[in-house]
Amino acid sequence: MESPLELARALIGRRSVTPADGGCQALVAQRLEAAGFACEHLRYGEVANLWARRGSGRPLVCFAGHTDVVPPGPLEQWHSDPFDPALRDGRLYGRGAADMKSSIAAFVVAVEAFVRERPAYKGSLALLLTSDEEGPSVDGTARVVELLRQRGERLDYCIVGEPSSVERLGDMIKNGRRGSLSGRLTVRGTQAHIAYPHLGRNPIHLLAPALAQLVATRWDEGDEFFPPTSWQVSNVHAGVGATNLIPGSLELDFNFRFGPSSPEASLRERFEAVLRRHGLDYELQWTLSGNPFITPAGELVDAVKRAVRANTGRTPELSTAGGTSDARFIASICPQVVELGPPNATIHKLNENIELEVLEQLPRIYLDTLRALLP
Repeated sequence: MESPLELARALIGRRSVTPADGGCQALVAQRLEAAGFACEHLRYGEVANLWARRGSGRPLVCFAGHTDVVPPGPLEQWHSDPFDPALRDGRLYGRGAADMKSSIAAFVVAVEAFVRERPAYKGSLALLLTSDEEGPSVDGTARVVELLRQRGERLDYCIVGEPSSVERLGDMIKNGRRGSLSGRLTVRGTQAHIAYPHLGRNPIHLLAPALAQLVATRWDEGDEFFPPTSWQVSNVHAGVGATNLIPGSLELDFNFRFGPSSPEASLRERFEAVLRRHGLDYELQWTLSGNPFITPAGELVDAVKRAVRANTGRTPELSTAGGTSDARFIASICPQVVELGPPNATIHKLNENIELEVLEQLPRIYLDTLRALLP
């Protein structure tokens, strides 16, 4: 099988800060078309998406990922240009090396090798790429999934190349993700001179008892796949900067990370019940980024675990921890979705990198998984 190194370097060398794609998908499509894939370039606004499929039968096995990357940050703190891939001490450096251009390169060389090995396989192969994973995630995978749903195209298995590993390649597989529900709470008070508190109503003081109750609330106990629901405040703002003014309102941003034990509607209802109990005058805006999903033990999980053991000697831990990914959208049209990619120690950091050994092992894991799923 071809090494994915040169393709990974070519992808990293294309500046693709979200929502830009930088020509990455065109490069991948060129390779896939040569392997017999039909490629659709789907653009929504500023976002580039690629849906590539080979075959029309079932099962349909899909690799999914994103070509966009986060901004590099202070260039002077990088040891080399983040968009000029560099090899040092057995590692490949550059923005996207771990998250997740190396995974995309591994996808491509794995499917190329599989097609050469089994050109008449039963079933279908697909790749879904977007340039909107690191951004709002509105015009990317979510839009493509909706298009596939309208066309009646359903996936049977999907491997998302997010950097799921922790210390060593394959030590962890994400077989689900928690839901993410955010909110912005505005508590209204009455502005007044701070020396005349009887003329005002301080929204900070008004919220404090309710906030204490929310912080102390045990929302649920979790289940066998998900930890207990977490509620965290991310930002609080009140006042105009003056030290002699009671503010007229307060804004509080918060987020729930939740599993099936506490559905979205239940969390909203319980949250607002606390606010009403404390008699607050408030407005509330909710944003659901994704519902939880889980892929229990089955064909996909078993195939990936066997492939990891065969190529690394490790037995992966199954986990639903961490943030969200585009897997949350794919799960709506695919009953079995997992995330498997390189270690995440350097993602979104200065001097992001991947070990060359990991880069060489990853496509072999993907190839062995394909061999198990597409006889």
